[in-house]
Amino acid sequence: MTTLLSNRRARRRGIVFTILLVITLLLMAFSANPAVLELKRGFQFALRPIEGAIAGVASDASSVFGSLGEINQLRIDNAALREDNQRLANDNTRLAQLKAENDQLTALLQLQSGFDHKTVAVQVIGRELLPTSRVVTLSKGTSDGLAMGDVVIVQGGAVVGRISDIGPNFAKVTLISDPSSTVIGQLQASGATGEVGGEAGGVLTMKNVDSSVTVGLNEEVFTAGLELAGGIRSPYPKGLILGSVVDVQRDANDVVQTAFIQPAASLDTFELALVITDYSGGLPPADQQPVPCGTAGPVPAGEVPCYTPTPAPAKSAKP
Repeated sequence: MTTLLSNRRARRRGIVFTILLVITLLLMAFSANPAVLELKRGFQFALRPIEGAIAGVASDASSVFGSLGEINQLRIDNAALREDNQRLANDNTRLAQLKAENDQLTALLQLQSGFDHKTVAVQVIGRELLPTSRVVTLSKGTSDGLAMGDVVIVQGGAVVGRISDIGPNFAKVTLISDPSSTVIGQLQASGATGEVGGEAGGVLTMKNVDSSVTVGLNEEVFTAGLELAGGIRSPYPKGLILGSVVDVQRDANDVVQTAFIQPAASLDTFELALVITDYSGGLPPADQQPVPCGTAGPVPAGEVPCYTPTPAPAKSAKP
């Protein structure tokens, strides 16, 4: 039975092989026939537009996919360029800040080397710039030789204010633009004096200037550094620049006038400063206060300076 089935399968395979061989020979014979070749060429000619269209679609699709890939790569490249530009911008900003700080430091060192007073260099570590309070905090304090009332200046010897609060490692400076601040200023050309004080918003005004004095625009104003009898002297050394005149206004009574001052220092933005440590303004200690000559002082005579009191004006006799 098994042998019979195997013989049947073998005959079927032989028949199938014979049929395929005959078909192949027929196709080979027909393919060389001129009529078949002409028909083949006709089909190829008829199908050529379709083939071209399919090839064009394939080419367009390939181009679209290629463009999409290029666009994506350009997007990645643009993002990288933006990051590089931002980093360069940040670097330029940082370099500009470093250059500004270096310029300030160089100017301060030049000022310190040729200044008549002993100074300590400090850095601003805090600001309180309100309409009613304009104060900055410095990086040094009593441990570095600073004291209450010390005057603070920046490059060019421009005044910024005085120390109004202090600790071992910090000092707070009330700026000359603070409403509570008053400095006796002196005009460069005429020598006339007036009270330079802060106003709301950080503006400086020089009040109570004699109206007979001609105040010029851009005229510089310096600290007067007045010294009075009894050892009292200005809280600010003489000759420090406060600013320059930008406007003048006569008061209603026409006896005094007011000058508006542009500060010489960048009061709201300065980062480095010098603190004058060897100048004491106001009233000196009791054992150093001069007394009228010929009177007894707090220490033995001759060990403290004396001054001659200014004589009082004589009263005119009534008619």
